[in-house]
Amino acid sequence: MSLKDKVTEDMKAAMRAKDSARLGTVRLLLAAMKQKEVDERMVLTGTVLTDADVLAIIDKMVKQRRESIAQFEKAARNDLADVEKAEIAVLSAYLPQQLSEAEVGQAIAAAIAESGAAGAKDMGKVMAALRPKLAGRADMGRVSGLVKAKLAG
Repeated sequence: MSLKDKVTEDMKAAMRAKDSARLGTVRLLLAAMKQKEVDERMVLTGTVLTDADVLAIIDKMVKQRRESIAQFEKAARNDLADVEKAEIAVLSAYLPQQLSEAEVGQAIAAAIAESGAAGAKDMGKVMAALRPKLAGRADMGRVSGLVKAKLAG
């Protein structure tokens, strides 16, 4: 079962269970997936979203919610921050298991060796090698910082 199908089934289950909070978040995810299909003209060509595409959408939505939480907490709107945290919990269930610091470090070291990166100018090569392997499994912003530090040091 593809990730897209799983999300659709989860929406139906949330409807049956009358779980409005979960249902709302799953519907937002389905709307984002549909928007991506329309933007990429997948509907016309008959292609479908891959699991990697769906993971990228989920990752983006989680990142947006984290940014919103920071803004809401800064404005002392904990009620709205709590809603965003609940949405993150629902969305995170679709993401694969997050990698540990050690696993991310090993992947970075392997990518640097594989690409033959020598300095900061080669950061793009390393990130291009890491992105498919780590997408949805690690915070790419954090990975970028670690790569930069490793290449600079």
